[in-house]
Amino acid sequence: MASDELEPLEPEEFRRVATAIEEAVGRSIIGQRDAVRGALICLVAGGHALLEGVPGLGKTTMARALAAALDLEPKRIQFTPDLMPADITGTTVALQSGAGGEALLRFEPGPVFANVVIADEINRAAPRTQSALLEAMQERTVTTANTTRQLPDPFFVLATQNPVEMYGTYPLPEAERDRFLLKLRFEFPPVGELNTMVERTTGVAAEPPPEAAVADGAMVARMGALVRAVPAAHHVIDYASRLVLSLHPDSPDAGDGVRRFVRLGPSPRGAQALALAGRVAALMDGRYSLAIDDVRAVALPSLRHRLVLSIDAERQDVSADEIVSEAVEALPRELS
Repeated sequence: MASDELEPLEPEEFRRVATAIEEAVGRSIIGQRDAVRGALICLVAGGHALLEGVPGLGKTTMARALAAALDLEPKRIQFTPDLMPADITGTTVALQSGAGGEALLRFEPGPVFANVVIADEINRAAPRTQSALLEAMQERTVTTANTTRQLPDPFFVLATQNPVEMYGTYPLPEAERDRFLLKLRFEFPPVGELNTMVERTTGVAAEPPPEAAVADGAMVARMGALVRAVPAAHHVIDYASRLVLSLHPDSPDAGDGVRRFVRLGPSPRGAQALALAGRVAALMDGRYSLAIDDVRAVALPSLRHRLVLSIDAERQDVSADEIVSEAVEALPRELS
């Protein structure tokens, strides 16, 4: 259904549905509220999410819970060093010859043909295989054997990755990182949440019954249409653009930390992410307009993965989060 044919969605209904989805996913995941909300923001905004954390924290479980809450078809791809691009996109196979003696060719779609694609441990595959997702994430299409095929709608990639310093991982190429709307952190749980996790998963009722869906793909499309209709004043968009530019080392607005530790700043997709994710955050908070505070609230997940840091940053243990946070604090809300 085209966006102009969608039934209008009221902001109050948007917030109600978003809350119901968060609560449904939260019943399967202990804690990690920021990551759950960030993944929902990505899905509603039409983007993709990158989840980073050590193994065993529930990243894949959260992805499955989100798909179940929305009654969407999920498919999981386990990324390994020997995974090939065709294992993701699909391939053309030759069948038994027809009556005329000619071979019959049929395309067998890969797991990327799904509403929710769970790319598990994406940075354990070689860069050539990782790049198989580039066209799918940007164009929502897959091209094989000179034929372009449309992917389902909605189409959402939720990739998980281990910290890059762990053994057997490959850093994601800059072009692929830039395709993700948000990069979300899965933090190790505090003792109270860890206790609950252990009790829930090792007792007699270790496998809770599946949750009923609280929305569907059509509702996601309606929510996305409302996000695009949220008004944004010029000075708010200007703030988002100035924030992105302030993270470029050659910009006159760049701080000392950016000039010392950033080799390459965010692309224009960074500003687009701030505007889109900020709109969803505003609606979730019950407001029907984009504010500077919304942009600031989504700055870290929108920009942390778009910085290419210098070797000096690695030597001095300076993180992208520190640099983005300093830029947000230093940037004036309005030009004097």
